[in-house]
Amino acid sequence: MSMHFFPRALGALAASLVLAGCSLAPVHQRPQAPIPTQWPQQDAAPVLSSSAATLDWNSFIADRQLRQLVDLAQAHNRDLRQTLLNVEAARALYQVQRADRLPGVGLQGGGTRQRLPGDMNATGQPQVQGSWQAGLGLAAFELDLFGRVRNLSEAALGEYLATEEAARAARISLGAEVVQAYLSRDGALRRLQLAQRTLQSRESSLRLTVQRRQAGTATALDHQDAVGRAAQARADVERSERELRQAGNALLLLTGVEDLAPYLSAQSAGSAQSAKSSDVPLLLQDLSAGTPSELLIHRPDIQAAEHRLRARSADIGAARAAFFPRISLTGFLGSSSADLSDLFRPGQRAWSFTPQVTLPLFDGGRNRANLDLAVLRKDMAVAAYEQAIQTAFREVADALAATDTLRREEAARLALRDSSRESLRLAQARYQAGVDDHLRYLDAQRNAFANESAYIDTVTQRQLALAQLFRVLGGSWTAPPPHSAPNTSGKAASRGMPP
Repeated sequence: MSMHFFPRALGALAASLVLAGCSLAPVHQRPQAPIPTQWPQQDAAPVLSSSAATLDWNSFIADRQLRQLVDLAQAHNRDLRQTLLNVEAARALYQVQRADRLPGVGLQGGGTRQRLPGDMNATGQPQVQGSWQAGLGLAAFELDLFGRVRNLSEAALGEYLATEEAARAARISLGAEVVQAYLSRDGALRRLQLAQRTLQSRESSLRLTVQRRQAGTATALDHQDAVGRAAQARADVERSERELRQAGNALLLLTGVEDLAPYLSAQSAGSAQSAKSSDVPLLLQDLSAGTPSELLIHRPDIQAAEHRLRARSADIGAARAAFFPRISLTGFLGSSSADLSDLFRPGQRAWSFTPQVTLPLFDGGRNRANLDLAVLRKDMAVAAYEQAIQTAFREVADALAATDTLRREEAARLALRDSSRESLRLAQARYQAGVDDHLRYLDAQRNAFANESAYIDTVTQRQLALAQLFRVLGGSWTAPPPHSAPNTSGKAASRGMPP
């Protein structure tokens, strides 16, 4: 009978595990998105074929050099490295919690030796007793009849998946920051080149004014105006130089490399070439926003908020299960003997089976308070989920407004720049011919410089807005994760979670 008891116990244990599918957690329901079904002034936006749902960063970025810098940042950025390590930590915590759902079986061996005085045994004489045992031991394993352990595992899974989505958001944000730093440096470089050309022109005008004053054809006021314009041009050069260096430092920090010179040579050459052309080359391509409902699929912060909401629902299930009996099992199968030399001889087979049931009767309101806290945390998770959706909608709406208006502003700034260039050419010709006075020529110079600088700023701002739009739409990053996702339950896989 004893030889067959332990297998029957194992069969009962397996049956209990099959029946342990009961869960007291509330059924997850995605809250209704508190946002409109269309973007503001969606009809006014152009119809584009490309969207963030079908593009990754490599497809979105048209500039080869910029794509290389984004790849460098993904590989060497220290902040991203910390975020990925946090994901690994969350993965480990989930695996630790998930291990509680399975019984722990291990090899056990040990023994005791003790001396008993005479008044503690039947012989009345002192005795030395010993016992030795070795075999397979079943640690205290909880039969999860009410889903407590399972829900704790589901909560840990939700936290891990939320952390993984946070890592994806960090990748997307890092890519956007690299693009923005690159565009800011490109704009500063173009403004520096413009300021340098302007300085050369004004220094040439200053020399000419000095010669004309010596000849008596220019007044002292003309000379002071020329000196002031040259000094202003030098100040503009220094300001642009400062902005260029600061943008380069930001790009250096984001990429995590020691020297950016090999990666920025193409940018300098492109800027110098475009300075002679009518248009600045587009580094990023235009995007289609899609529908607001697509935010629920592509935004990692919304996905993370939903995973945390699932985790809070699982916490409620674990808190409810604490009101019910807790059954734990401890077992042993092996050999026992009073002498170590006889431990593995025939006939020394031994087993033990120790079930334990714990039913809470009075806990000072601890379980009730834990349940109330779990419900409150779920309500907080619902509010955080709805806030994430509203924030995403506003960010996308703002980015759409920026890209739409900046596109038209860029066209207007381009026309204004071309007009001011032609006005400067005509004013210079009339001034040299003696038809107009010096002041009109100065006004034409100032307008040409201001309109040229404003056009460069607008082009930069429009492309910055495109990068921001791609980011807030949940633009994807195609780089594979450093490790595969942990193995989860079948239910988790059916919800679209990683297998």
